[in-house]
Amino acid sequence: MPKTFFGGSERERVVRAIREAERETSGEIRVYLERKAGGNVLERAKKVFGNLRMTKTRLRNGILIYFSLVDHSFAVLGDRGIHDRVGDLFWQEIVSTLQSFFTRGEFVEGLEAGIRKVGEVLKKHFPHETGDINELPDTIQE
Repeated sequence: MPKTFFGGSERERVVRAIREAERETSGEIRVYLERKAGGNVLERAKKVFGNLRMTKTRLRNGILIYFSLVDHSFAVLGDRGIHDRVGDLFWQEIVSTLQSFFTRGEFVEGLEAGIRKVGEVLKKHFPHETGDINELPDTIQE
């Protein structure tokens, strides 16, 4: 089911949004789709965050947008480097942005808007510097 949730052009739009956001920051943004969380979505997202090695970025500035498709739920997590700078209110704003689109069934548009907002904040706190490398893949993970 995750592989069929987005069509090819929709996947490309999400990946393009990630790449554009990461172009101006050393931060890393990932999107993960899963059929079913199998329990608490936030706890599952934390486990996926670790499994994807998102805590291994040099500046601890990775952000994960996690979806449980069957549960119709999602979570947004940031590593401590970014969380220490933005606090809880920022995450609530991102969730609110995503939710406003998702309730209308506009998943790609919601991801694009959320990724743009995340990218702007990452750019402010972790601007791109000469020699920055893309530490994590930009593809949608499943």
